Order: sequence, then structure tokens, then C-alpha cells
Amino acid sequence: MTQKPNNPSSGLPPLPVLKLTMEQEFKLRQIHDMIQDIDADDLREVFMAVQQQNFILGNTIQNLVKEWGKPQNPPTTEEVVSLFGTLFGTKD
Repeated sequence: MTQKPNNPSSGLPPLPVLKLTMEQEFKLRQIHDMIQDIDADDLREVFMAVQQQNFILGNTIQNLVKEWGKPQNPPTTEEVVSLFGTLFGTKD
């Protein structure tokens, strides 16, 4: 019989991944190289768009975390019986 490894964070969401992939590091370097010659107005526009997306993502994550722990309505007896069909049916 195989045993599951003891996971101290079972039931919790996984920890955030803070390390970039090689592809992400490459794209970040490309962006860094491209913005060296960018106009200040263009840079401001890009910064504002990225900041807006950052706020939207933060609001989405905050809402997800807020709703994560809320218990759902438990199913009624009729719903449980319908899920299992005639498994809980009685014999005459």
C-alpha cells in the first residue's frame, strides 16, 4: 500500500512562484533593451496601462481570497438522493 507524502499545506492554496522561467527572463530582457530608446510619453503610456492591469489583477486576487473561505450551501436531502440515483432507494 502506498502512502501519500505528508504535506503540511494540504488544503491550502500553493505558495506563489516567485522565480521566472527562462522564457520570461528572456522576454524581460527584450523589454529592457527596447525601452532604452523609447520616448518618455510612450513610456508613461505603457506604465499607466501596466499599472491599471496591476490594479485589476490585485482586485481579482483580493476578491478570490475573500470568497475562498466562504462555505457553500450544503445540498438538500433531495439533491443528495438525486446525485446517487437509486443507491439510497428502499426496497418494497
